[in-house]
Amino acid sequence: MLQENGIEPDIRLYVDEPPTQKELTELIKKLGIKAEQLVRKKEKLYKEEYADKKMTQRDWIQALSKNPILIERPILIKGDKAVLGRPPENVLELI
Repeated sequence: MLQENGIEPDIRLYVDEPPTQKELTELIKKLGIKAEQLVRKKEKLYKEEYADKKMTQRDWIQALSKNPILIERPILIKGDKAVLGRPPENVLELI
């Protein structure tokens, strides 16, 4: 969808290069959501390790940085704004 609109994205392989806690904090701010909303709750790791825990914003940021597989994706960032690419039409908000 991005390429169809003349945009060549920079792609970060977040599992190979996990975001730092600082990067996640900034990303969550750009998305305008709480950290828990960035968690993939259908992921096996979430169900086994986190589903029944009461966690703070800081706890979630630490968990996401430590376990990037839990991060919902794709995420698109443009300047000081970001969107989750699910559904894909969300991408249109940034282009």
